[in-house]
Amino acid sequence: MATDQAPRAAAYPHLTPGGALAVITLRNFTTYRRYWKLFLTGFLEPVFYLFSIGIGVGQLIDTFEFNGQQIPYAEFVAPGMLAASAFNGALLDSTYNVFFKLKYDKLYDQMLATPLTTADVARGEILWGQLRGATYSGAFLLVMLALGMIHSWWALLALPAALLIGFAFSSVCMALTTYMKSFQDFDKITLAQLPLFLFSATFFPITAYDGWLRWVVEATPLYRGVVLCRELTTGSLTAASAVSVVYLVVMGLIGLVVVRRRLDTLLLT
Repeated sequence: MATDQAPRAAAYPHLTPGGALAVITLRNFTTYRRYWKLFLTGFLEPVFYLFSIGIGVGQLIDTFEFNGQQIPYAEFVAPGMLAASAFNGALLDSTYNVFFKLKYDKLYDQMLATPLTTADVARGEILWGQLRGATYSGAFLLVMLALGMIHSWWALLALPAALLIGFAFSSVCMALTTYMKSFQDFDKITLAQLPLFLFSATFFPITAYDGWLRWVVEATPLYRGVVLCRELTTGSLTAASAVSVVYLVVMGLIGLVVVRRRLDTLLLT
């Protein structure tokens, strides 16, 4: 395996970073087009939660207070499920699929035999995880719109917010996947995924927690995504949204740097 990718990149100056992303994205799209049913799982799960808990339990709750305004319980839950949609899409693609490509299919070794670099591979796979999560979130937003759960023009920014959530989780999950040795390690992913979802304040307000536990929940990445989506879809913006944006951007950039270095270590040495 070559250890210096600069000569290959110099030999193909026409392959810009944007072109490299387009090539990897097109490859993923062509592959997944034959398995479109796999996309339904990540989308339908939050929809089922919305109908069973948001609307079902919502029949028992008249209104729910959020940032000083009264909203139906289903409208409180829905933005949390929107964030969970982006989370699910990014996590699924950046763990199971990346692991198979890296350890078994050896796809990245094949990519590096072309002008593509490890930075291209990292950015391309993270972008695809974002797009998958955004696909789930966009469809979920349409469900919310059809059910009359969107009342603010700020909701137009909910899809970019979902992209940001996807970026943060795609990069970090891909970074963690590079440390996995076998499929048994995915038990750890499930062990982390469930608490992140259950303790993201999707189904109840953060004020349900007191003291140190509240601080722990507020520091979790999915909670930051839930806060951002909820404030955008309800039009009730506070400084918490700005905190969430900074948090997710930093999280994504750190993950991207780790992925690049890990791919260098695994594939170029």
